[in-house]
Amino acid sequence: MLSYAGGFVLLAALLHASWNAMLHGNRDRFLSMTWMSIAIAAISTLVVLFVPWPARAAWPYLGASGLVHIVYNVTLVRSYRRNDLAQAYPVARGSSPLLVTLGAALFAHEAIGPLHALGIAMISGGIIAIALQGQHVSRAGVLAALTTGATIAVYTVIDGIGVRLSGGQALAYTAWMFMFYWLMPVLFVAVRGLTALWEPVREAPLSVGSSLIGGVVSIAAYGIVIWALQSGAMGTVSALRETSVVFAVLIGRVFLRETVSAKRWLACMIVAAGAICLGL
Repeated sequence: MLSYAGGFVLLAALLHASWNAMLHGNRDRFLSMTWMSIAIAAISTLVVLFVPWPARAAWPYLGASGLVHIVYNVTLVRSYRRNDLAQAYPVARGSSPLLVTLGAALFAHEAIGPLHALGIAMISGGIIAIALQGQHVSRAGVLAALTTGATIAVYTVIDGIGVRLSGGQALAYTAWMFMFYWLMPVLFVAVRGLTALWEPVREAPLSVGSSLIGGVVSIAAYGIVIWALQSGAMGTVSALRETSVVFAVLIGRVFLRETVSAKRWLACMIVAAGAICLGL
């Protein structure tokens, strides 16, 4: 991925790691994810009023992606219940670039060169190395994180195909897809009740506010990725986005006071080297 497009995807990686840190930093992650989703859905509702509609061929894809994103949100919350940010986040993200590359080859007939293939392998390998270090991770925690990674691969391939069928309407595609995030508050209320959603507005306004900000950051991050998927190879875009794990490790160390070993720093350097390969 060359020039400014790669730079924007790296910015998306930083934004993505930031909102994951916001989610992890809140005690009630289901509540936090719900308020993030409300912010995302509200912004999307506003956007769709002012942009052209995506081409008809894109609608099955944005609908499928929206539903998969809801599954992703739920599995992400589950993975963060069991692991710290520096472990759960890499496990969830590390498996997706290779799966996306495979899915893009099968369903979009994409092919990548040897150097980019090496870059994708280095990024995935480095991320997995990060995830396997540190404290013990339970089998259930690994399963939850890997399920999250699988949903990432699924919605990335779906969006990669869908946005290319949208008639050049990446913004409209993104906004309509994120309209499905209105399902998150419906799910939350069904599980915990309406009072549990609204009481924190009065009792913990700062927590709700940080979640809303996280939602704004999230929609910006993935909007950039969908824009890049219009013309960039899906596996390459996915791998470059997953350099967010390096930012996550830094955020976990600086703001959440998580321990980072020398081996984990080395793995981060491997991820960075893989990103350089993708830029060549």
